[in-house]
Amino acid sequence: MARTTFKNDMRVTGALTVDGVVTATGGVTAPVGAATATGGAATLNKLRGKITSESLTTAQNAIYTLTITNSAIAAADLAMASVANGTNTQGTPMIGKVTPGASSLVIEVINKHATAQAFNGTIVISFAATKAA
Repeated sequence: MARTTFKNDMRVTGALTVDGVVTATGGVTAPVGAATATGGAATLNKLRGKITSESLTTAQNAIYTLTITNSAIAAADLAMASVANGTNTQGTPMIGKVTPGASSLVIEVINKHATAQAFNGTIVISFAATKAA
């Protein structure tokens, strides 16, 4: 089995196919975009990103739906998301469904607070997509 060790930075432009295991001891970086949503919609053409919502008042057990127009994403891709508070201090935001589409990504955030607390500010939704083989 051949092994190649790189002692300095390595840059790959284009596709890189690896059969086997890749170990990265110094960390792997990837470009992350950022955008701000208006009316439940944002545009960000990156495979990874952070979207800050508009100020929300989503009630307990209600769903906020964010639609991201994103030319980097296809319907067959794998997408994941997480949510954190921006200026919001109430409610309990949790990711519901994450649905990649043709040039879009739809992420549902549910307010799962135990009592009737509505959101009272912005949330930050982070996402990452991996291209289907």
